[in-house]
Amino acid sequence: MQHYVCVTCGTQYPSTQEPPAECTICNEERQYVGPNGQVWTTLEDMRQSGECHNDILHEEEGLYSITTKPSFAIGQTAYLIQGQSFNLLCDCITYIDDTTIEAIKKLGGADAIALSHPHYYSAQVEWAEALDAPIYIHEDDKEWVMRPSDKIKFWSGEVLELSEDLTLHRLGGHFKGGSVVHWDNKKNGTLFTGDIIQVVADRGWVSFMYSYPNSIPLPAEKVEDIANRVKDLTFDRLYGAFHRVIKENANESVQKSAKRYIDAIKGKLFTT
Repeated sequence: MQHYVCVTCGTQYPSTQEPPAECTICNEERQYVGPNGQVWTTLEDMRQSGECHNDILHEEEGLYSITTKPSFAIGQTAYLIQGQSFNLLCDCITYIDDTTIEAIKKLGGADAIALSHPHYYSAQVEWAEALDAPIYIHEDDKEWVMRPSDKIKFWSGEVLELSEDLTLHRLGGHFKGGSVVHWDNKKNGTLFTGDIIQVVADRGWVSFMYSYPNSIPLPAEKVEDIANRVKDLTFDRLYGAFHRVIKENANESVQKSAKRYIDAIKGKLFTT
């Protein structure tokens, strides 16, 4: 019996004798099945291959990024936030080994894990068990949990305060339960958005999509709603899913980006 992992999206499944027939996450219009069809691996195979390792980088005071090299599946970044009295692992990556866990424990471990949306659930249960930490997922995305666990805590409503300086906010959009982390770190604040709000190539801007790989946009009304939900939050920096960072005036970047997006969707930005 093995916990099979989808090579395209990195999601780990419950233990079975044979690989699942298909990946539920990839067989949905926000994701895709790779050009070579459905391919599976396991964490055991990844570890034994010796090809993967995780880079843990110090980004700024109280913040570390965690990425797998070479890039695996979607290739997202996880962040370890060292709050005033509470450490939070923001989003997950699939690859996990003893070296990674030992390094994180030396940094104080994690009191909890918070997931932005289903594409980054990956091997969240492995992380939760290794760190002995609960996983917080918004109940609106409950159906997308492929490997159940008692570690998973489904929260409801629009806001969940984890500690005096770390708060989860449900924004929806990319997924109905899509959530971001606000860190009130006394340095003008930081927002961690996964790709609920996506930092684009021009780092002064962001964008919003229902499906990124398949280029399906969100309605203008939903983008306006997302911008309004974060407007009153204090954050000068914004960290996205793929190690892209807006280093200053991040809230202003979200607001102007939302306006540009809405103008484009409504045909007011350009003529073509």
